[in-house]
Order: sequence, then C-alpha cells, then structure tokens
Amino acid sequence: MKRLAALMGVSLSAAALSVVAGAPAQAADDSFYTPPTTLPKANGTIIKSEPQKLVIEISQDGQAEKLPGKGTRIMYKSTNQAGKAVAVTGTYIEPTKAWTGTGARPLVGFASGTQGQGDTCAPSKTLSSAIVVKPGSFALGYEVPTIYGLLDKGMAVVVTDYIGLGNPDVLHTYTNRTDLGNATLDAVRAAKKLPGTSLTSSSAIGLYGYSQGGGATGAAAELAPTYAPELKIAGAYVGAPTADLLAILKKVDGTSLTGVIGYAINGLIEYSPALKTILDKETNAAGKAALANSKDLCTADSLFQYAFKKTTEWTASGKTAVDVVNKYPEALAAVEKQKLGKVKNSFPTMILTGTQDDIVDHAQAKQLAKDWCAKGGNVKYEPAIQAFPSGGTGLNHITPIFVDSGKAFSWLTDRFNGKAASSNCLLVPILP
Repeated sequence: MKRLAALMGVSLSAAALSVVAGAPAQAADDSFYTPPTTLPKANGTIIKSEPQKLVIEISQDGQAEKLPGKGTRIMYKSTNQAGKAVAVTGTYIEPTKAWTGTGARPLVGFASGTQGQGDTCAPSKTLSSAIVVKPGSFALGYEVPTIYGLLDKGMAVVVTDYIGLGNPDVLHTYTNRTDLGNATLDAVRAAKKLPGTSLTSSSAIGLYGYSQGGGATGAAAELAPTYAPELKIAGAYVGAPTADLLAILKKVDGTSLTGVIGYAINGLIEYSPALKTILDKETNAAGKAALANSKDLCTADSLFQYAFKKTTEWTASGKTAVDVVNKYPEALAAVEKQKLGKVKNSFPTMILTGTQDDIVDHAQAKQLAKDWCAKGGNVKYEPAIQAFPSGGTGLNHITPIFVDSGKAFSWLTDRFNGKAASSNCLLVPILP
C-alpha cells in the first residue's frame, strides 16, 4: 500500500504541474501526423505546418496563464539510424515576450523526457491539451511548466516529437542515440526555416533536455559536427542523461517505471531484427504481452500497469532483462551501440544529475561527464544533492526537472549572452 500511495503521489504531482484550465482532456487529432508518401531530400526541411492552440497552465499562485507564445505545429524531414528518410512532427513556439539579452532572439531545441511509445504520447499533442486521451492510453504534459519558463524569458522554443511519436507508420525507438540526436538537430533546422518568426541568421541556438531528453541533447552534442555542422550551437543542458542503457535497465527494473524497459527493448529490435529470435526464446507469455502492449502506451499508462513489476516476471528463465542481455553478445552489442561518451561533446554542455536518482542511474550520468572531460570537452557537471533515497517511486528523478530548472535556465542564458562557458572537469572526480 505504501508503494501504491507513493506511485500515485508521483503521478498526481506530475498532473498538478501540468493541469489545464479551460482545456479539458481531449482525444488526439491524428490527421496532421500522417506523412506524405514522398519526403524532401534535405534534413530539417518543413513538410507542412499549421497554427496550433497552446495549453493554459495553472501558475503557482493559482491563476490561469496561457503559455506566453504562439504555436505552430510542424512536420519536418529527418534521417533515422538506418539512413532512411522519416517525417518527424513537433511544435515551434514564438514567444510573446521580448528577449532582453544580448543579440537576436535565441532558439531552444527542447527534447522531452520519457513520454511513452504510443502515438498518443507525442509532446506536440500535450502542448495543445495537457492531457490527451485515446482508448487504452493517455498522455500527460508534465514538461509544460519547463517550456513555460523558457518562453517567459523570451526564448523561442521548438519541441521535437522524436522519430516515431505521432507518426502512425513508424515505431518510436526510445533511447536510440542516433534517432534522438538527429530528430533534435533537425527540429532546430526546421525552426530556423519556418517563415514568419522573429528568428534571424544570428539567433543563438541552445538545446535543453532531461532524462530521455538529456540523452537526446547529449547525442546531439556528439552528432552535430558530422550531422549538422552548419548549426552553431552555444550550449546544451543535458539533464539526467540516459547515457548508458545497460546501467539504466538495471536501475529501473522493479521501480515505478519498470514499463519503460518495454519501450527500450522494442526500440532495440527495430534496428536489430536478429534480436527477435532471442526475444522469442527468452520471454514468457507475460513478457511477450508486455512488450506488445508497450508499443501503444504512454508513461502514465506504464506507471499504472507495470509499476514495481520486475523483468524476472517476463523472462522464461526467471532472470532479469539485464542478465539476458549479458548472455548474448549480439544483444549486448545492440545496447552498447546506444552508449554516450565514446565521442567528444562538440559544444559546451551542462550535465545535471540527482545524486540519488532512482530511475536514471546517477553513476552513469557522472561517467558521461568524466568521459567527455577525458576527451577534452567543455563540461559543467552539476550534482543535485539528494539526502534521502526515494525507493524506486521516481520522486528523486522527477524533482530536479522543476527544482533545478533555474540553474539550467541561468547557464543557458549565459551562453546566449556570449559569456564563456567554464568547465569544472578537474572537480568532477571529487564531486558527488
């Protein structure tokens, strides 16, 4: 009962932070999300766009406030890990507030944390209605407050749906390093090409992401020199990054977010079909059902269906998912391919991670900082000190999204104002 109460607390806290006034839960309108049969050649090319109504948020003083910006839903061209052209959706938000910093209005490429694997979960949908409902699943826009904070400072924001979310023809590959990084960089390209914005050729560019989003901005920091060399990115906030998938699979097993393991496995199989044979052999009926079901779920659904379950309940041998991965070299190689830190970050990055994060392993996030530092990267490592564990409820993972956002905003604002980014790589080994 205590665990159930804690789980409900996590879910309700997220709901409270994203509650909507005058915009009730809505069924998702999928008509915009169907891509054309032929896609343009250039990455970041806008395929189509339309005006988008933005959600109304309840502020801390209880007053209803509109997101301070004008929304445009976009579909743009990107490229996946297999080198195939794909259509990706998202939202560009033109701020109604002036940018008071140095130079032209800056642009933030916003990479969302875990939303799920179903098309209902696309972040652009929860930007119109904080709760989006579809039979069998519902999505919750828990990062609306963070986006509000960026807009409130006069920063333009483009939010990517990542490859697969919203697109009925493509599976969202979740923690896939290449797919995440490419979609994030191409969203920035698309925003720069969108007509009628206040962005200019001299607008500074920053990236912002936490959890899965931290993995996306971290991947973008590594991929940018080869995939999008024309983008002059001032810096990236890499919050609680999903840098080492194997460590995260081990950490999250048996927590409130056990269900995300299904997203990860489904994503791995998408580019490694040979793993399907292993999966068929190693999963029992419950495991097969959970993986199939996960393809249509959003995070809130997974919380209620799989919280505190263990992957030992899904395997034929009774061993954990990590044990099974370690048993097969081809499975281990597929997981290892998603690891960050093998390539130097190409622009200044701030890595923030909770010291007792019970979902995204703190040690692997700190290791990313060490790896980038060892390669000569410019890294600001910021441990969010947490005195007590939160027992797998996810509270220690969620809290920094909101409590520590001010640090991320200030750091990114300094980059936009042309202040040199100072690295604290020498301190990383002795910091928590």
